Amino acid sequence: MAVIGILALAAIAIIFKMSYTMFVDHDKWAEIAKGAVRDSVVQKATRGRILSSEGQLMASSLPEYKIILDFQAGGELQDSLLENKIDSMCEGLHRIIPQKTAAEFKERILQGQKLKKRYWPIYTRRISFTQFKDIRELPYFNIKNRNISGFTWEEFGNRRKKPFGSLASRTLGSVKPSNDSAVSGLEQSYDSILRGTNGFVHRQKVRNRWLSITDIPPVNGADLVTTIDVSMQDICEKALQDKMVEIGAHIGVVVLMEVATGDVKAIVNLGKQDDGTFFEDVPHAISDMMEPGSTFKTASMMVILDNDIAKLTDKVETGNGIKMMHGSPMKDHNWHRGGYGTISVPQVLMYSSNVGTSTIIDNYYFSHPQDYVQNLYNIGIAEDLKLPFKEYKKPRIRMPEKDKTGKHWKNWSNTSLAWMSIGYETQIAPINTVTFYNAIANGGKMMRPRFVKHIEKDGEIIQEFKPEVIKDQICKPSTIKKLQKILRLVVKDGVAKQAGTKQFQVAGKTGTAQISQGKGGYKSGLTSYLISFCGFFPYDNPKYTCIVCMQKKGAPASGGTMCGPVFRSIAEKVYAKDLKKTLLEANDTIHMHIPEVKNGDMLSASYLLNTLEINNNQKKNTAYSKGTPIWATSTSDNNMITITKKEISAKVVPNVIGMGARDALYLLENCGLKVIIEGTGKVEAQSIYAGEKLVKGATIKLTLK
Repeated sequence: MAVIGILALAAIAIIFKMSYTMFVDHDKWAEIAKGAVRDSVVQKATRGRILSSEGQLMASSLPEYKIILDFQAGGELQDSLLENKIDSMCEGLHRIIPQKTAAEFKERILQGQKLKKRYWPIYTRRISFTQFKDIRELPYFNIKNRNISGFTWEEFGNRRKKPFGSLASRTLGSVKPSNDSAVSGLEQSYDSILRGTNGFVHRQKVRNRWLSITDIPPVNGADLVTTIDVSMQDICEKALQDKMVEIGAHIGVVVLMEVATGDVKAIVNLGKQDDGTFFEDVPHAISDMMEPGSTFKTASMMVILDNDIAKLTDKVETGNGIKMMHGSPMKDHNWHRGGYGTISVPQVLMYSSNVGTSTIIDNYYFSHPQDYVQNLYNIGIAEDLKLPFKEYKKPRIRMPEKDKTGKHWKNWSNTSLAWMSIGYETQIAPINTVTFYNAIANGGKMMRPRFVKHIEKDGEIIQEFKPEVIKDQICKPSTIKKLQKILRLVVKDGVAKQAGTKQFQVAGKTGTAQISQGKGGYKSGLTSYLISFCGFFPYDNPKYTCIVCMQKKGAPASGGTMCGPVFRSIAEKVYAKDLKKTLLEANDTIHMHIPEVKNGDMLSASYLLNTLEINNNQKKNTAYSKGTPIWATSTSDNNMITITKKEISAKVVPNVIGMGARDALYLLENCGLKVIIEGTGKVEAQSIYAGEKLVKGATIKLTLK
C-alpha cells in the first residue's frame, strides 16, 4: 500500500507540474522556445547548366556567399577573441573586399557586437567563392568552432558565369544576380526547367549549438543541351568582327544553320559600343525587323518559277538600268554604267536586277497583288517560326486590302508591288531569311530553327526536342532545282563571286538595302545600309546554310564585296572542321594509339578516355562529367595515360602551362586575375610565373601555340 501511495503522489505531482507549466509558465517557455528555433528560410536550388551541342559548359551557377556574425554565440570568450584579432581580420577583409576600408569593416563589426545581434552581415553584398575561401583563412574566421566565433554564412548558388565569355551570350541570355530572375534568351525561355525548386530549412538550437535542419530539400535545376557548336560560334564571331572593324559597321549578325535538322550551330549578334568594342547587347538576328533588300528577290523568283509566270529561257528588258514604275524610278545598281539591257530570267537573279525582278512581278500581279502576297505566304518566307525567345518578331508582309467600295486599295499604292518584289515594304528578321534559304538547300523541306536538343538531369536525358518540319515542300521540286542552280550561278558568275571558294562550290544571294529613317525616309542625313549574303554549302550536298548581315552608315555598301568574304571565311573553316574523320573511321585495330591529353580540368578527359577504352588510371565514369573542375596534369607512355590531381592554392598563381585556353581562362579568372590570350593551341608561356604571390586584379598574359 505504501508503494501505491508513493506512486499516486508522484503522479499527482507530475500532473500538477504539467498543468503549472502549461497555464502559469506558458509565456515564459514560449519565449524560450522562440530563442531555440528560428523561422524557416529558403534554401536555394542550384540553377541548371547550359551546355553546347558537344557538352561544353556555356553557362553555369557558381556559389556566392553572405558572411554573417552571431554575437550571442561565444559570450565572453568571443568578445576576448574579437578584441585581440579585430584589426588583423579587418585588414584582411579589406584586402579581399577592397570596396570597404579596414576602418569601415571594424566599425561595422563593433556596431553588431554592441547591439548583440544574432544575425549581423559583415558585408551586405554577396561575395564570390574565391573571396569566401580567402576569408575563411583569416584570423578569427579560421576558428572551426562556430559556437565560439559566431561566424556563419549563407550560400547562394545562382550567380551565372559563362566560361566562353561573350560567345552566343545574347542567345544564352542572362540572370539578375540580385533576385535570381532570368531576363532574356534561353535562360528566360527555359527558366522553370533551369531554376529547379527551392527547399526550406530552419535553425534550431541543440545543446547550445545552432544547427540547420532541412524541412524540404531543394531540387536542383536540369541542364539544357543546346545546338550551339562552340568552335563554329568562335569562327563566325571572329570573321564577322574583323570585317565590321574593317568597313566601320555598327551592327553585325551571323546565323549558321544545319540544313537537315534546322539546328542553329552558331548565332552572333554584335553591336558596336561607345568605347569602340563589340558586344552582344541586342538579339538582332531574331528581332531586327527591317527591309531585307535583294535577298528577298529569291522569294520573288520562286513565285515566278513555281507559277510558270516565266521560263528560264525567257528574256527580260532592263534597258539602261532605269525604268519608271508608276511614276517612280526603279534603278539597277549599275544604272550609271548603262544597265544590263536584255537579260535572261536566271541573269535577273545573277545580277540582282531590281528592274528585271519588279518588271516580271508587276506585269503579272499588278491588278491582283493579293495573289503575289499569298504566294509569299505559301512558300514560307512569312512563316511565324515560333521561336523560344520573347524578343522574336514574326515577319510583316502585308496583304493588300480594299475599302468598302471594293474599288480602291486602303493599304496599298501603285508602287507597292514593284518595291515589295525587291525586298522593300516588308520587314523580316535574319533568322527567317536563313530559314527560307535553308529550305531551298534542303530540297524544299523547311525546318524550324532548333536551339535546344534536349534536357538532362544527372547525366540522363529527361526530355528531347527532335528536329521539326514546318513545311514538307515549300514549292515544286522542279522549282527548287532551278533555284539551286541559279543561286550557284550568282556566286560563280554573278554579283557574289567573293562569297565563293576554290575548295568547294557555294550557292547564295547578296542583299544591299537602304535603311528607312522613319519619318525621315531613306534620304535623311547620312544614308544607312543593310548589307547581307545568304547561302549554303557545299552546293553538291548542302550541309550548312549561313546568313551574314551588317548595318553601316555611308557608302560604299555592298553585300557581295563586304558580306561575301565573311561567308567565305566561315564556310572554309567550318568545312575544314567537318573534314575531320570520326573516331570509328580513324580506328586502327593493329596499333594502340595513345592520344595527347592537355593539362587542366580532367573530368571530361577521363570520361572520354574511358568511353574510348584508352588505358588510364582513373575510375570509369557512368555519365557525362558534372560538378566542380578537377585540376590535374597528364603524362603518357606507350600503354597508358596517367592523370595526376593537383591542388590549387588561393595564395599563389597556378601553373597553366599545357592547358587549353578554356581551362586556363576559367582557372585564372576564378583566382581573380585578368587574362590576355595570344595565339591558339595550348599554353606555352605565362607572363606571371607559377608560384608567385597572387595579386587579385593583376593582368596575366598567356601565349598559346
